[in-house]
Amino acid sequence: MRDTPVFMSDVDIEGVCDGDLAEILRDSGRFWGGRGLPRHLHHPIFFLEFRDTAFVARDLGSGEITGYLLGFVAPAGEGYIHVVAVRDGFRALGLGRALYGTFQNAARERGAVALKAITSPENESSVAFHKRVGFTEMMRAENYGGSGQTRIVMRKPLS
Repeated sequence: MRDTPVFMSDVDIEGVCDGDLAEILRDSGRFWGGRGLPRHLHHPIFFLEFRDTAFVARDLGSGEITGYLLGFVAPAGEGYIHVVAVRDGFRALGLGRALYGTFQNAARERGAVALKAITSPENESSVAFHKRVGFTEMMRAENYGGSGQTRIVMRKPLS
């Protein structure tokens, strides 16, 4: 990790490539704040079949992944943001917002009319982040994540 301050100009956002999944899994604790990695959310399909809508942010100095967003555009025309994470030491720099912007542009190019993201009701920081980046439609969905697993479904129409 860097010893000097990091700025968005020190980071490049690009499509995922071979080896990125392995690096993310290897360094998962740095992305998930020491919590266990939700490995089931990191299916190889995002790095193989959906690589045109999956992005990593790289530190230009070290080349390491500093953040990532895995998503796809569904046939119904929604750009679905599956998972996003930013490495410790790179948070609060606008990197999550930049990853969302990159995905939004890619989704729009593929015909998406809205963006969609899901979170758990207790993840207040996720709900607040999505509100800050323009998600306006919030709906509580019972059993969305399976029996007894309530989720907040968030949408952002694209004009």
